[in-house]
Amino acid sequence: MRSLAIALAHVNIENKLKSAPDENYQIGVLIGSFVPFIVLVGLAYFLYYRTKKKKKILINNIRNYVKNKNNQTI
Repeated sequence: MRSLAIALAHVNIENKLKSAPDENYQIGVLIGSFVPFIVLVGLAYFLYYRTKKKKKILINNIRNYVKNKNNQTI
């Protein structure tokens, strides 16, 4: 199943550029080949930022818990 998806997704850009009717088509092919990469980089950055934010909140919650625990008298 994975090999089928890879085979369908594999696009030979060189052949498309050689058979391009004009220069505008070539520019479109190049931009279209970079769009998936840009989307993946944006997604990775978003996930990194979200994880970093959650980690910072978690550390602050642990510090507050320890601080409150130390202030309690038995």
